[in-house]
Amino acid sequence: MKLQIPNTLTIGRIILVPIFVISFYLPGFLGEIIPFFIFVLASFTDFLDGLLARLYKEESQLGELLDPIADKIIVSAALVLLVMNDTIRDYEVIAAIIILTREILISGLREFLAKVKVSMPVTGLAKFKTFIQMFAIAILLTGESGNRIINFQDYNAHTIGIILLWMSAFLTLYTGYDYVKKGIDHAID
Repeated sequence: MKLQIPNTLTIGRIILVPIFVISFYLPGFLGEIIPFFIFVLASFTDFLDGLLARLYKEESQLGELLDPIADKIIVSAALVLLVMNDTIRDYEVIAAIIILTREILISGLREFLAKVKVSMPVTGLAKFKTFIQMFAIAILLTGESGNRIINFQDYNAHTIGIILLWMSAFLTLYTGYDYVKKGIDHAID
């Protein structure tokens, strides 16, 4: 069986996770810049694998299975590491918990609906939420070097990352509610 390019990208994203985690522990600037670039690369391959699968009509069951898993692994690892090193702290942790809870809930819901042959397509707003979420996490991964890596002029990179994380959390609640409502409606029927 020939492995399709979109599936290769997805598997590559999963393989990047341990490298991402290890690089997070590098000292100083390297421990900020390398995880940042790995996360950005993983985020880009998430966009690219879906685009290529649709463009070349290479959508597959393997891709449907692995793509959401790859996304959740990299996002979960990044959020846990950012909480662990106090980049996300105090009440900001609530935003991370909202994001992680929604990811777990929607995964279970999709699994249930798949058993009864009901698909739950990703909405445009959910895709926008994912973009904001990935952008927020990428900014937060830059740590102390954020203002040098991403020049936001007079604004602090950490503050912008946290604002985007909260924005992502609110979009997560909204899109998650929509998915859960559809799932519950179907389960009741």
